[in-house]
Amino acid sequence: MKTNDFMGIYIHIPFCIRKCKYCDFLSFPADEAAITMYVNSLIERITFLGKKYCLKVSTVFIGGGTPSILPDGLISDIMAALKNSFDMSDCYEITIECNPGTVSEEKLMEYKRSGINRLSFGLQSTDNHELAFIGRIHSYEDFLHSFNLARKCGFTNINVDLMSALPYQTFDSYKDTLLKVIALNPEHISSYSLILEEGTPMYSVDTSLLPDEDTEREMYYLTDALLKENGYNRYEISNYAKPAYECAHNKSYWTRINYLGIGLGSSSLMTLDECYKGTSLPIAVRFSETTDFKDFCSKDYIYSEITALPSYSTLSKAEVMEEFMFLGLRLTDGISKKNFKNTFGYDIDDIYDKVISALIAKNLIEYEGDFLKLTKLGIDVSNSVLAEFLEPEL
Repeated sequence: MKTNDFMGIYIHIPFCIRKCKYCDFLSFPADEAAITMYVNSLIERITFLGKKYCLKVSTVFIGGGTPSILPDGLISDIMAALKNSFDMSDCYEITIECNPGTVSEEKLMEYKRSGINRLSFGLQSTDNHELAFIGRIHSYEDFLHSFNLARKCGFTNINVDLMSALPYQTFDSYKDTLLKVIALNPEHISSYSLILEEGTPMYSVDTSLLPDEDTEREMYYLTDALLKENGYNRYEISNYAKPAYECAHNKSYWTRINYLGIGLGSSSLMTLDECYKGTSLPIAVRFSETTDFKDFCSKDYIYSEITALPSYSTLSKAEVMEEFMFLGLRLTDGISKKNFKNTFGYDIDDIYDKVISALIAKNLIEYEGDFLKLTKLGIDVSNSVLAEFLEPEL
């Protein structure tokens, strides 16, 4: 398979101490034996895929679940497998997700020695009542201890995840969370609005406990204003960073740079070198690892090629175009007309002229030089705006 030169790698660690009430990610509690079995299988899978496809890696993201609950030494083993199997010589960003209260000085130093240079803490709120209601296992005090420990260990690139529109959350309590986190001066802050996912305990929550729609919108405006005032630039709808600290790995998803997911249920996207301009032939492939734990740990699966995965499928030019638009428009910079033309062989107006004209007339999108981007009003209703770019006519 031919692919572009560089790609990101996502490593999935599915284990957690207890699943949060709002979480619909593939994660579950596990005992030490299951963790050992999984990590050994994961390392074998990394080794097989790395040596089979000889890929150059630019970023790595170790997510979950809660990767930081792995016993000492296992993250180092995973990192060693990556370095031994892939070309990591130009890999410049390696992130691990950490749950407050699950890291020690020894673990953090292990991460640093293994090459990890970015931490992502899932705080969500500084209000302990809000944290308890959504099922988080930590307190604000646990987070402060973990954050300060990370600084002590020399980590200079830290993200903090926050959530708005939580049960019992008020405008003032959310503002207090923002101000407390800003005072810590992390390099990156993500703030997502709670989504009630079907199949989670939170899905059946009494909606009277949630902030109303107007308050939720005011929370978003507050996030934008306070973070900008304090030196953070918004580069994606929900993500803010100090200059030079944008998350390169996550940007690869929004800009459709190749990424390979390794581990239970993780997804991958490979864009082919041949773009087949002017045709309707596939220009990308997508596939996912199995979600069955026993299957993933079997030798037959570990040594299976990606083309043999049941989920392996090709994407047509129209499908890639859809993703290009609704992912790219999430970015503050928006979508480059030149990049669209270079990728697909069409002018963007040839495909989306009616949609673009209608949305510009409603002040939902705008052109700024070569870039098409959401307006402030468009960000407020981004889901409905992005939906307009589905099913392009080629």
